Amino acid sequence: MNKIFKLIGTSLGSWAGWWLGAHIGMMTAVVVSAIGAGVGLYVAQRLWRDYLN
Repeated sequence: MNKIFKLIGTSLGSWAGWWLGAHIGMMTAVVVSAIGAGVGLYVAQRLWRDYLN
């Protein structure tokens, strides 16, 4: 269940980063999407560890 939670967090973070970066340009969308994926993974891990474990 933990891995699925991380996958969902990473996907949502990546999507949000792409959406924000796409307003500027394609390369910005790629970079901001990667950063968003990392942030989404971090948030998912913290939520899992602090509230769901």
